[in-house]
Amino acid sequence: MGKSLYQHTGKLTSFILRRDRIRIPIWFIAIIGFVIAVAYVFENAYGEHGEREAMAETMKNPAMIAMVGKGYGIDDYTIGAMMAHQMLLFTAIAVAIMSILFVVRHTRADEEAGRIELIRSFPTGRLANLSATIIVAFGMNILLAILLGGSLAALQIESMDLVGSLIFGAAIGITGMIFTAITAVFVQLSESSRGATGYAFLVLIMAYLIRAIGDVGNEAVSWISPLGWVLESQAYVENNLGPLLLTLAVALLLTGLAFYLYAIRDLEAGFLPSRPGRKHASFMLQGPFGLLLRIQRTGLIAWAIGMFIFGVSYGSIMGDLESFFAENEMFQQMITPEAGFTLTEQFITMLMSVLAMLGTIPVLMAVLKLVGEERKGRTEHILARVVSRFRLLFSGLLIALLASFFMLSLSGIGLWSAGNAVVDGGMDFGRIYAAAMIYLPAVWVMIGIAVVLIGFLPRLTSLIWVYLIYSFLVVYMGGLFDFPSWMEKLTAFGHIPQIPVDEMDYMKVITMTLIAIVLIGIGCIGYRKRDIEG
Repeated sequence: MGKSLYQHTGKLTSFILRRDRIRIPIWFIAIIGFVIAVAYVFENAYGEHGEREAMAETMKNPAMIAMVGKGYGIDDYTIGAMMAHQMLLFTAIAVAIMSILFVVRHTRADEEAGRIELIRSFPTGRLANLSATIIVAFGMNILLAILLGGSLAALQIESMDLVGSLIFGAAIGITGMIFTAITAVFVQLSESSRGATGYAFLVLIMAYLIRAIGDVGNEAVSWISPLGWVLESQAYVENNLGPLLLTLAVALLLTGLAFYLYAIRDLEAGFLPSRPGRKHASFMLQGPFGLLLRIQRTGLIAWAIGMFIFGVSYGSIMGDLESFFAENEMFQQMITPEAGFTLTEQFITMLMSVLAMLGTIPVLMAVLKLVGEERKGRTEHILARVVSRFRLLFSGLLIALLASFFMLSLSGIGLWSAGNAVVDGGMDFGRIYAAAMIYLPAVWVMIGIAVVLIGFLPRLTSLIWVYLIYSFLVVYMGGLFDFPSWMEKLTAFGHIPQIPVDEMDYMKVITMTLIAIVLIGIGCIGYRKRDIEG
């Protein structure tokens, strides 16, 4: 009986690996490549002891502690200690996101699409699909931990020895494993992929916030958060294995709970009771706009809150920037000095470009939802009624345009509200808000490119994410790595005037807006003429 529950787990494991044969390497290359690049930058920018001491003093700021974690080895701030302090938390969050999306994709999302029912119709064990998903997810994180640790050790940076690098990699991998387990539990509790994803991301956000509160105030509070556990590993400083073993033990316990819940629940059911809907649809739900907005409501609200928090986080460090920049060679390379403007004002322009690109993520997710619904076979049911293709596409487009406005607005308001409290003399709201909203045309161009892909190449819509990553690298890191200026001009964000340093260039803004309109128009033509996937 025991064997029958897991029958054909190996075949399903191979099938999952085949399905994600492109996604997994992309995640690995992006995560490992970025961490290695940062380590290389740290080694070159902070080669002198005095430079590292200046950075260490800045990192003692409560706002910085809340953002990146409590500094271990701050008294002897080696490159290794700097890497663990400033990169471990954010890399762990990236791997947690990877694991959450992976587990939901191969469990609850497949269940919703009817694939699990099809698999179960063959002589396949009841627990085989979940087992295969967990095996691949755990294997991914273990392999990532080994590759990341080995890559960092191979750099042969003085303070980054093999043991510390492996602890760093293990902390990242075990973070992915515990969020794999957390997501697997929520997959059983929720009856939808959106619900499972939402609950898992809520735990991730709460883990980050609880850790931040604990690191700034009471250290005992940080032990409530799994992110606090992995940071206690103190890679390159104390190299504590105990907190990682604790995290791994909890991950295995949660995995066992997920298997138990999966074994006793009905297919396509969840343990959390669903709220009964209305007997009659509201006015908003009687059209595609209201339907698409309702489907994405939770995610958009979560991103809106997140963008405000990002803005507040960046704004809270504005008070100490002038003294920090004066002694920091790396940031002096990233920011080209402009006469008549403080380094803080110049730094705001760089922050706004980063916030704008972060805010583009939910915007693109909103418009690409059309492709996701199409692949699940739901679009046909809508178009079979009195809904035209143009109306459906315009509904998704309108949500994306509204989201772009709110995401940029909230990030700018968040940055001003925190910065105004810590900067001597305060900050001008109009200038900060304008610095954020000036990026709207660039976000609209990104929407236009996404619509063109939806209209002509729906199977290649993931290319828009590659373009966004490229934009981030050349705009944010271009000055540091001395990228040629033409590389920045290949991105939509490289043509935006950097307010308040640059003068407002209405011609550029109008041109970018017209380009976005043309791209959207071309995409609409393609969408109206192509076949709908079913």
